[in-house]
This record gives sequence, structure tokens and C-alpha cells, in this order.
Amino acid sequence: MDPEARKVTYTLPLPVSRLLSRLRESGFEAYVIGGAVRDILLGKNPGDYDVATSAEPSEVISVFGEKYSHPTGISHGTVTVVSDGMPIEVTTFRVDGDYTDSRHPEEVRFTRSLKEDVRRRDFTVNALALSEDGTVIDHFGGIKDLKDRILRTVGDPKARFEEDALRILRALRFSAEYGFSIEKETSNEIFRQKDSLLHLSAERIWKEFSRLICGPFCAPILRKYFDVFTVIIPEIEPMRGFEQNNPHHVFDVWEHTLAALTVIPPTPILRTAILFHDIGKPSCYELGEDGVGHFRGHPKVSAAMTETILQRFKVDTDTKETAVLLVKAHDVPLEPNLKSVRRRLAQYGEEKVRLLLEVKRADISAHSMKSAYRLPELDRFEKMLDQAIRDQLCFSYASMAIDGKDLIEMGIPAGTRLGSIKKQLLNEIIDGVLPNERSALLRRAQVIWENIR
Repeated sequence: MDPEARKVTYTLPLPVSRLLSRLRESGFEAYVIGGAVRDILLGKNPGDYDVATSAEPSEVISVFGEKYSHPTGISHGTVTVVSDGMPIEVTTFRVDGDYTDSRHPEEVRFTRSLKEDVRRRDFTVNALALSEDGTVIDHFGGIKDLKDRILRTVGDPKARFEEDALRILRALRFSAEYGFSIEKETSNEIFRQKDSLLHLSAERIWKEFSRLICGPFCAPILRKYFDVFTVIIPEIEPMRGFEQNNPHHVFDVWEHTLAALTVIPPTPILRTAILFHDIGKPSCYELGEDGVGHFRGHPKVSAAMTETILQRFKVDTDTKETAVLLVKAHDVPLEPNLKSVRRRLAQYGEEKVRLLLEVKRADISAHSMKSAYRLPELDRFEKMLDQAIRDQLCFSYASMAIDGKDLIEMGIPAGTRLGSIKKQLLNEIIDGVLPNERSALLRRAQVIWENIR
């Protein structure tokens, strides 16, 4: 069966087109391959460009010279070529041998056939090749699947997922990012092979999952494939169907979480925090005598569970600590007054207060209408926050008009008592009872010192 060919109007970056030209002029086939072609057909700008070629690694090096060729994956046929300053991975057409570790083929065999090369790829929409003249070559129906927004494996889904279990998460991630429907047999095989995810490294899982939850279509994917996600995060299982029996909630815990996910900005930290912000609720549930459900202490429990999960996935320290803080603080009141603004700035710092605002907005937006009045309060808090930052209001030791050296010079010895005086001064500034002025602070410090010395 002849491949489908389609012309596209797209200008490749000059380093890419020059690389393709050099290989073609040297007698080899060469194409942009995979995700870049998919994105071009979807009207998106690719993040990077991979090239597949009939040239073997030694031939690629011969064409471009050792100075510009780096054998970064030579055993799998990959040479990174620096073309006009741009590093581009160039991989020889190949046929993969058997997979024994659900990730790497035992051996690879080079081939001169593009069709044999794309046959080993994961999904039809990623098995497209783009030539230098703008011709897209499609051996497995990827163009039609892109048009129909369908994700299917190249060939037998059972074989593709057995080769690399990460393809299960990649399928779900592509659907969450692009809104693709997963073809029936491909979808069924995802459920059948879900337990194979347990054999993947924590880092590989989190890399895909963190991108998945940032996709605009993540909520329906998390809902439909819930049983798949419980394999890698079993802690979420009690959330589904757990009714809250509270007038401020119209959804069970899981559906509330999905509703919040759809409105929070799609950054990994915010999406992670909102996904886990109520994960501890089922274990904290109490039904009051009035028939109303309560979840006392659930932010703290949820934060501890979040920390455990993120440690398991070896998430970087900054993401982990920030997400845990946001989960723990998601019920902290942000009252629209200057004292509250200063207090939260002192407690968390500007960056994390702004993140907390987003978490609280998303959380409240997924409540019942009984909580809607709290959204304008958050808007007023944010306006006061903006004003406080513009006015450079004091909310930390660094922004105080005096420092420890000033206190020592007035006779207060260094140590814990000096620290407690600074803390009291800062608290009085934050509470609005003491101006952040050098003379006022020194006078107040003298009074405090005389009372405790």
C-alpha cells in the first residue's frame, strides 16, 4: 500500500532545512519526523525537530564532520548534529528487536526504509515524516487520525504497550494536551496493561503525569481513566464517589477536584497542588448531628499525603515544598484588609501568596454557589496586595528601617533577646500599630528592652 502524501506550507528553521539538504545532496533520504510534524499539521510551532535518515551513523558523521557531529546515542543510531549552532538529533532508519525491560529494544537493526522505521513508532500521529520540500509522508493513516482527532497505536496496541509501558501515559497525556479521543482497541489495551506502569521508574512516570495534568483536556482523561491512575497514585482511590454532604459542595471529592483543575492556571506547581489539595478529606470525614459533613484538619493531612506522593516520584525540592505548602494553606483565610495582606506576605512571601490566591480561587470556584461570595473577597485582597507591593510596605526583616546592628549599637546584646525584639517590632509593623520609621522603631525597641532586661 502506497503511503499518503500531503503538501504543507511551512518554513522549516534554516538550520533544519540545511541539514536535510546536506543529507539529500549526499545521496540519503532525510525527514523531519514524529512530534514536530504532528505539531506543524496542528498549526503549532514545534519545540524541537528530530530528523530520521537512511544514512547510518558513520555516514552522518562523514557528511557533517566530527567537529559538528556528536554520537549521543550511537547504539540506537542517533548522532546529534550541530547545524548553524542548532543541535539536532539525527537518527538512522531502524528496526527494533524485542523489548525485555518495557523500555529499550534488545537490539536495533539499521534499514534504508522509512516505512520500516515509522512502523516501530508509538502512535499514527507520531509516525509522520516531513521532507525538505514540504511533503508529509504517511504510511499508517496519521493524517486522517489527526484530522479526526483520534489517537491510535501504529499496529497492534498490545505489542506497542508491551514494548514500552510509558506509552500508556503518553497516550493519556496526548489526549489531555490535544483533546484526542483514544481509539477503542488502544483504549481497551490501556486498561488491560495498566499494571505494567508499576515497572516504570518514578521519574519517567512523573515527567509524563505532570505534563498530563497541565493539559486543557486533563479532567475528562483523569475521569475516564481513573482506574489507570490509581495504579500509580493509589491514594486518590477513596476520593471518587466520596460525597461531602455539605451545603458548600455540590460534587463528591474527586469531581470537585476535577472541576478545580479546569479553572486553575496550567502550571505544574498549581496543578499538582489543586489535584492533591483535598486528598486527605475521606480520612478526615465526620458527619455532624445536623447531618452536615465536616473535614476538620484535612489541609494538614492532605499536605502530608502530598509530600509522601511527591517524594515517591522524586519530584524536585522546590516543586514539592511549594505544592505541599499550598495544599496545607489552601483553607487559610485571605481577608481583604491591610493587616491580613501584610501577615500573609510575612508568612509566605509575595510569590507564594499569589500562588495561594490561584489555589483558593480554583477551590472556591468548584464549590456550590453558597461560597461564591468569597471570590470578590479574593479580588479585593489581590488589589490590596498589589498596592502593598507598589508602596513597598514592610512585611519582612529585610524591609525594616532598622536591623540587628542598629539594636546592638543601642546596647542590646546579640542573641535570642535581640531576635525576640526584632520579631515584636515586625509584628507591630504588620499589625499597623507601629510605623516602619527608623526613629519610631528605635524608640519602641528601647521600651521593649527596658521591660525585659
